[in-house]
Amino acid sequence: MNLIQQNQRSLERREETGCGLGPQEMENQLPEVPLFKVFSFLDAGSLLQVGQVSKYWNKVAEDERLWRNLCLKRWDFCNFSCQQLGTQTWKQYFLDQTKCEHRMALAQREDFHYKEATGNLGILEHMAYLSGSGHPVTGQEKSVICTVSSKRMLYAWDVQEGTVIWSSPVQPYSLKLLATLPQVHLAFTVDLKGTVKVWTCQDEDALATFTVSKACFSLEAFLTKDGPFLMVGNSEGDIYTLTVPELRTVSKVNAFKYCVELLHCSPDKKWIFACGIHQHILPKIFWVESLLRPSEDESPLSVALPFPWCCGAGWAPRRANRITVMYRRGSFRKTGFTTFDLTIERPGGRAVIQVGMESPIWMGVSDRNVIVFASGPSLFLFTISGSQLQRCDNHQMSICYLWVDRLHVLTTSMDNSMHMYMWEEEGRCPCLKSCCHLEQVRSDFLPSCFLSRAICDNKSIVCVVSRSRESSILEREACSSAFHGLCCPECTVEPTWTSS
Repeated sequence: MNLIQQNQRSLERREETGCGLGPQEMENQLPEVPLFKVFSFLDAGSLLQVGQVSKYWNKVAEDERLWRNLCLKRWDFCNFSCQQLGTQTWKQYFLDQTKCEHRMALAQREDFHYKEATGNLGILEHMAYLSGSGHPVTGQEKSVICTVSSKRMLYAWDVQEGTVIWSSPVQPYSLKLLATLPQVHLAFTVDLKGTVKVWTCQDEDALATFTVSKACFSLEAFLTKDGPFLMVGNSEGDIYTLTVPELRTVSKVNAFKYCVELLHCSPDKKWIFACGIHQHILPKIFWVESLLRPSEDESPLSVALPFPWCCGAGWAPRRANRITVMYRRGSFRKTGFTTFDLTIERPGGRAVIQVGMESPIWMGVSDRNVIVFASGPSLFLFTISGSQLQRCDNHQMSICYLWVDRLHVLTTSMDNSMHMYMWEEEGRCPCLKSCCHLEQVRSDFLPSCFLSRAICDNKSIVCVVSRSRESSILEREACSSAFHGLCCPECTVEPTWTSS
């Protein structure tokens, strides 16, 4: 018996026995506005339950604003209009996406299938979803990813079919950086000479081009209430903020004396983390509004964090003002991890960024109030105060790649095996649920030339494995069908996969 049936039975028993308040009494006790406010604090399960209490409560619990807020809290890609939603309600959309996640978590061996793609792909490097991570509204849309290749081309792939649906012309120089904005279906590339281009992945030519004076090392695209923007960091420590799709300069800030190697925007798009991996560089956090609306009289609002040798950072998905920074420390270059909470204060009318610091711990990637990190073949989950919550030992060799979003954690190891986890948030602290593991059959001894990488959305998992110095395999799993892999003719061995 499901949740809705149980609550319906309970409601019928209360009506038969006369227990509890009647609908009219409840309406008199709690007017609609305060009741809506109370319901806004509930999770989806609780909201379904209160909707079974009475017709009046059900009317309030069905409010589209409540369900849209639940969608936005759980999925970044839900920041689209009601027109894009079509005839579907936000409640239906939430339940459909939840079912899709459930199917992904229960994927079995028979859901996986390997097949070979044709064409000389080259080494596939950076990749990102062009479709939203679950953004399809009707359920008919397909997952699409973009990859850049050593052949100096940008590809768009239909993940379900395993086919290239678009490719750019061969570019003059190697493509070094890739970013996408699924909400507006645009991809961005930067080549070896600092040329920035924006692509629709439908037309042959780029929509716009912008040339940065020096080589670029970081790229970040994000969507704000004022529209989409692109940030680029170069080798001289400059950060360019550009409009999208025109690529007009909004601001240019010299943040460091050395190159900007990391740019990460916060989930609420109010903060941007910038850093270079150098002993004399202190990472900075900029207030995005001060970069989008630069002042001639004042420098953009920023704060420096007192930790040189920064080598990574991650924003907490559900605590938009919280960032965790990974850095090297001491003569033995041990790894430290420190968490900061950011606020804006205005003493005397002037904005100042205030920083609160948690106790530093080892290394990893942040999700809410926990840190997930890899050490050797193991994956660890710690609280930001240093308490171990979980240890996962699903790889035999060292983990070489870790990918985290609000719902999933993917790991790949040196033997090209891949494991998927999903976040579970029952109880006081989140934990990881082990979902599926794919590994090569031991008869395949051909080593990889580069570290394998993986990303996923609600419908698919995509993993790139380089099987030679000239080519890669793009392996992908579509939850609604079978697991498919792609490789180019230069690959001499066709890998076989098993699921455990």
